[in-house]
Amino acid sequence: MLNYMTFGDEKSPPVMIVHGLYGSGRNWGVIAKRLSDQFFVITVDLRNHGDSPWLDTHNYHVMADDLVEVINSLNIKPNIIGHSMGGKAAMVLALKRPNLVRNLIIADIAPVKYEHDQSQFIEAMQKVDLSKVEKRSDATLALSKFVEDKSLQNFFTQSLDIKAKRWKLNLKVLRSEMSEILSFPKIESEFSGHSLFLKGEKSDYIKSEHRKLIKSLFTKARFATFKEAGHWLHAEKPREFESAARLFFS
Repeated sequence: MLNYMTFGDEKSPPVMIVHGLYGSGRNWGVIAKRLSDQFFVITVDLRNHGDSPWLDTHNYHVMADDLVEVINSLNIKPNIIGHSMGGKAAMVLALKRPNLVRNLIIADIAPVKYEHDQSQFIEAMQKVDLSKVEKRSDATLALSKFVEDKSLQNFFTQSLDIKAKRWKLNLKVLRSEMSEILSFPKIESEFSGHSLFLKGEKSDYIKSEHRKLIKSLFTKARFATFKEAGHWLHAEKPREFESAARLFFS
């Protein structure tokens, strides 16, 4: 089963947070702790990420099934926050098992196939000589030769086990399954719970032409834009993201 952490009182309304590609539940720790005064928050590590099992498949059907297993083990019907790849997994879960999901917040992703490959970041991480890494700043410096964005350098190194000198990411499988990660399965179903699609103003992951498709699958979908934010809007605007989640789930 997936690794997960919990925050807050189990008797409070449950909120499950599902991270994006190359991330982990740990990335959401600050927001999870803040929300835990009002909600029972669960942050999961998706397969091939963090401390969850490494498996040979990485598509949205199996990721959704992994989430079902956690939900059933906790005996909850959660609100779900999903970002990027985690947003796609949450959407598939809601479409396939709508009885298990209360409401959805989907952060900066649409139920479509994308063309921009993310394999260059796998190559960058694989080029880092981990035998020479003694502290996180060493890895950040090594990554800077291949990844210009400092925020991405810091983001990737959060998935580095310094002591074990290994990435807590199954880079081999993530690379081989990249076409699955960029795609979105065709599902003849719809989710009638409330859904909020949050877009970063500087991001092009959710486009105006996606709205018709989104509304056909998520019949009560609403949309909002975070100004001056990009794809990682929850990291760039954590207070605003927290407020939006509180308001929507309440």
